[in-house]
Amino acid sequence: MNISTSHQHSIDSFMSGLIRRNPGEIEFQQAVQEVVSYIIPYIEDKPLYKEMQILERLCEPDRIVIFRVCWEDDKGNIRTQRGYRVQHNNSIGPYKGGLRFHHSVNQSILKFLAFEQTFKNSLTSLPMGGGKGGSDFNPKDKSSNEVMRFCQSFMTELSRYIGPNIDVPAGDIGVGAREIGYMFGQHKRLTNEFTGILTGKGLEYGGSPIRVEATGYGAVYMMEEMLKLQNQGLEGKTCLISGSGNVAQYAAEKCIQLGGKVVTLSDSSGFIHDPEGINEEKLAYIVDLKTNKRARISEYAVHYGVEYYPDQRPWKIPADIAFPCATQNEINAQDATALVNNGCIAIAEGANMPTEIDAIRVFQKAGILFAPSKAANAGGVAISGLEMSQNSGRITWKEQDLQNRLHELMRDIHDQCVEYGRESKNKVDYLKGANIAGFTKVANAMLAYGVV
Repeated sequence: MNISTSHQHSIDSFMSGLIRRNPGEIEFQQAVQEVVSYIIPYIEDKPLYKEMQILERLCEPDRIVIFRVCWEDDKGNIRTQRGYRVQHNNSIGPYKGGLRFHHSVNQSILKFLAFEQTFKNSLTSLPMGGGKGGSDFNPKDKSSNEVMRFCQSFMTELSRYIGPNIDVPAGDIGVGAREIGYMFGQHKRLTNEFTGILTGKGLEYGGSPIRVEATGYGAVYMMEEMLKLQNQGLEGKTCLISGSGNVAQYAAEKCIQLGGKVVTLSDSSGFIHDPEGINEEKLAYIVDLKTNKRARISEYAVHYGVEYYPDQRPWKIPADIAFPCATQNEINAQDATALVNNGCIAIAEGANMPTEIDAIRVFQKAGILFAPSKAANAGGVAISGLEMSQNSGRITWKEQDLQNRLHELMRDIHDQCVEYGRESKNKVDYLKGANIAGFTKVANAMLAYGVV
């Protein structure tokens, strides 16, 4: 990406003010910098956006709610956690974004996620604003009864701020079907209403088919579209995937279905490398291991006799394609250099902001296809948006219809990125395209409302 001196000065000045107002919020600052690096040059000849301070307003959440969550553990001890909901922007629809339960959760992380969510939801072309929330509660080492008591206490407070036309949370790291069920049940008990205030629900009580699969599938569909533009496909390509939760599992499943060879998966303890490839049988073992047994990925290495690398990430393994599907900032510049040197031709981000800015620059300099998370992992929230529609109409669409809609939505997101990011016939800056396409719809809605 080439930035003129005057534009760089404007970007630096903007970021200086943002950092001063949001001290110590490193993740939020990083997310904003990635966006404004493209938006400031884009709006240079669009004075109305500048006059109405659209970018400045977009970088300030509508509101942040912080609350105490008290619950009782199995030993009768009273525990206290902190809960959050960041309602970032509802210009194009109700706030929409997941809840994350993890010990790392803080205001900076949730602000970056809500900021990204605003652009991601815009790219889906569905009427959804951006939000995010969660708690520093970690469900991993808790019993189901402890998780239930925490979720009920969390929802007792959160219920004041959400609603089907206000804010519709979903799941994220640490919040799966179990947690969604407990929270939905508590909301129903508190309000005496059966209404679509959460997505990612079980099919028995208003959930949508393929919601669990959608983020992972969508990342692979995005990769498929990028490769198609280069007259290539996934068949025969060696794929690195990080993570082993829902996103990683279903990205692996779709890669396998399309003829790719998945050779890595990981968790917070390390990664496994299976040179022969993870087939459907091996993937089923991983799903059981992580979903039912809640065990470490290292058990796969023991079971199948493959190499396990403790406390490492998989980016040093030679491969054609990479899908970072674990967490933010899991690829640094050194990792990016290793991927480029080992022949990687394309990256699609399944996790939220998994690539550091310096690593993105390495990929761009090398001419690597790079799909940012706001585009590549939008499949999950797209199906969540369709779940909202199903709840409103008291209907459930067929799985194949939703599969087709998901593929169509990801193709449309790809085409938006190409429209705003094409630099030559076959060269597309997908990061530029995603940022500008996502910004434009939200910005125009904000202009329509005046100063509010």
